[in-house]
Amino acid sequence: MQHLKNALGSSVQLPSAAVGRMSLYLRELQRLSDNGVMSLNSAELATLIEVSPAVVRRDLSTIGAIGRRGVGYVTADLIQSIGAVLGSETSWTVALVGVGSLGTALLRYRGLQRQGFHIVAAFDADPRLVGTSICGVPIYAAAEMSKKIGELKPQLAVLAVPAEAATAVASELADAGITGILNFAPATLKLPKEMGVVNVDLASEMQRLAFTVTSGITGGAVPEAENQKK
Repeated sequence: MQHLKNALGSSVQLPSAAVGRMSLYLRELQRLSDNGVMSLNSAELATLIEVSPAVVRRDLSTIGAIGRRGVGYVTADLIQSIGAVLGSETSWTVALVGVGSLGTALLRYRGLQRQGFHIVAAFDADPRLVGTSICGVPIYAAAEMSKKIGELKPQLAVLAVPAEAATAVASELADAGITGILNFAPATLKLPKEMGVVNVDLASEMQRLAFTVTSGITGGAVPEAENQKK
């Protein structure tokens, strides 16, 4: 269970699975808004992310979003409500550590900026990369990381380094003042409890995908009990 705040500043408790769905709702709502869709109902939103309408209504009512009879949900209102809960209305500054293939792809991905996440610096040990930039983001030497983070004061970090380096780099990030890490390294980080960490293990996700395919599960993901279609 995660404790978040809605648009009115009230505390909201959401299961981790619901937080994940909120992110999917927001992505689809922004796409619909770009295409001129002004409103939609729970069934339409449910179809887009392949859950039941009841799950959508429950998720949205938890954050105080109530549909209008005959109209459904106003797209702009939902974007604002979900954005407030997820913190995407706040501008977050981010440091990226590791400018390999994955790190480079993240630097080129503009979806992060749209959600309010701005990479302000990247770090790598390869001297050929130091002093260059990708999509306007400067790349600094890994040895300068603590100093530059102290100067730029990013709030979050993305870790895209080899597993053997992950723990040491994460500890340095924590000591430098980073409050949350998105960890792509296949390693378990041992950090202070107050540090926010989200692990993305691509190999594990591929194993989940393989299980989905071999089990004949539809919908593109291993379903959780609370978001399976009824």
